[in-house]
Amino acid sequence: MKRVLAFDFGASSGRAILAEYQDGRLTYKEVHRFENCPREQDGHFRWDFADLMANVRLGIEKAGPFDSIGFDTWGVDFGLLDEKGQLLGDPVHYRDSRTEGMVEKALQTMPADALYAATGSQIMGINTLFQLLAVKESDPEIWGKAKRLLFMPDLFAHALCGSDACETTIASTSQMLDPNTRGWSKEVLDAFAIPESLFAPRVDSGAVVGKYKGAKVIAVAGHDTQCAVAAMPAPDKDAAFLSCGTWSLLGCELDAPVLNDRSRLLALSNEQGANGKINYLKNIIGLWLIQESRRQWRREGQEYSYADLEKLALEAEPLRSFIDPDSPEFTPPGDIPGRVQEFCRRTGQPVPETVGQIMRCIYESLALKYRFALDQLSQATGKTFGSLHILGGGTKDGLLCRMTSDCTGIPVIAGPVEATALGNILIQLVALGEVKDMEEGRALIAATEPEKYFAPSAQDDWNEAYEMYKTIVK
Repeated sequence: MKRVLAFDFGASSGRAILAEYQDGRLTYKEVHRFENCPREQDGHFRWDFADLMANVRLGIEKAGPFDSIGFDTWGVDFGLLDEKGQLLGDPVHYRDSRTEGMVEKALQTMPADALYAATGSQIMGINTLFQLLAVKESDPEIWGKAKRLLFMPDLFAHALCGSDACETTIASTSQMLDPNTRGWSKEVLDAFAIPESLFAPRVDSGAVVGKYKGAKVIAVAGHDTQCAVAAMPAPDKDAAFLSCGTWSLLGCELDAPVLNDRSRLLALSNEQGANGKINYLKNIIGLWLIQESRRQWRREGQEYSYADLEKLALEAEPLRSFIDPDSPEFTPPGDIPGRVQEFCRRTGQPVPETVGQIMRCIYESLALKYRFALDQLSQATGKTFGSLHILGGGTKDGLLCRMTSDCTGIPVIAGPVEATALGNILIQLVALGEVKDMEEGRALIAATEPEKYFAPSAQDDWNEAYEMYKTIVK
């Protein structure tokens, strides 16, 4: 038997998942859950790194003996270390406002077409490049002391065992990695005077980077999306994927990156997958809209469960008004319901007034944006997609899965719920030699994890709504 421990850091909580693998059978359980709530400190929105490491150690204690351990988080965020390897302050969260205006400044140095051609990354203010430029501009003292940058999964491994490594999938969220060579883009680093020595040696997913009390510390796919995609059960060649959590990442697997200007204008991103493929995808704000709306209503004294919100949405009139989930006002925390109303008012649509109407608007807008993104992927790749695999927490939302199938007109295969943790676990098992490769691991997931199948219906109503929606997100 092999026992592996996966740490997965999500938008509001972190989890330690212990898996056991023996005779071709995989079982797993959550052994520790803890809050992952950024907080204001020194004028910035930051990770609480010391608290998170305390919870890592507590999760390790609860797990008992294990053979290996791996960490995954969302992309782009990082810690800066001094010449002695000490953290120069808690890492700043991507929702911090320090990158406001940085994209526009950066594009004066390196035009958007050149930056995209060099990195294949959707140009977004949250990306590591723009966060680094904000440090250089607003905190030159920290920049002067910084000798090493470690992305968050690599930083957790470093704090545990002293490792010094930069895993490829998490690096590919930075806007600084060359998707062809899988090394740092000299063109980008030179343009912005960022020394390559700032980065740790790059390693592929599955590399053993250290040991902790006899267990191997493995650099899994540090980017949680790539862990989730790694656990996609036995996909067909014409399948697309949707990693659905706080963020939605909708895409497909390719053998080579797409770096042309059309791809840039469609805001599509080339990220490195755990299996060596390119995950060609679109970043879309996802369940954040529902999560933060629920928090806002709670702040106003109204308590709703997610089941309550789904029920109210079902009771509301369908296909009445829509938002673009990726409109900038929906990114910061706060009054999402009020912003939904204002968006509809500004775009001349019926304004949703009740909780159910607002939720219906959010649900339908997500489904329509997924169709919009699939169309963009088809334009850029020439592919016609025959199915959509929904992975992660969003698979528990039957209403969203059903709407997505109806809207896109293709079957939705939902599952596994624990895709991110399972991908983390599979990469460790491959590294330990217990599973042959990621393809065999996907077959294992398909054989052991439950899936739900949603067939499309009511296409005419959705087709009419989609024509209207395209005028909103033009």
